[in-house]
Amino acid sequence: MKNTTQGFTLIELLIVIAIIGILAAVLIPNLLGAQKRAYDTAAQSCANSLAKGVAIYRVDNPTTSDTPSAATLLASPDEYGTSGCTNDDLTVTGDASSTGAYEFVVSHAQGRNEYTVTQAGIASAAK
Repeated sequence: MKNTTQGFTLIELLIVIAIIGILAAVLIPNLLGAQKRAYDTAAQSCANSLAKGVAIYRVDNPTTSDTPSAATLLASPDEYGTSGCTNDDLTVTGDASSTGAYEFVVSHAQGRNEYTVTQAGIASAAK
């Protein structure tokens, strides 16, 4: 007598489910890490935009030694190139002094790092 039913055995199905589980256990942490890196990249991009915005302000206003505040730079994103800082999850703190020194700290709510923008450059540190 010939068995004409076709299908998978229970063992075959369990092996496939185990392989899928192993792949998921390996891939999910990597995907979450990539998401954190993307948030940090957004904060770093905003920090770069702020540094360039300060440079643009100084080129446009060569007779003043003042540095604009972060609010000034962010209020005119088209003029100072800070449109990359429009994400609501990005936080920009710090300010500029009348002597030309400035320190802005940029971080993303879900990121790992914060970026400090000063006249010396951009530095990163873990939150």
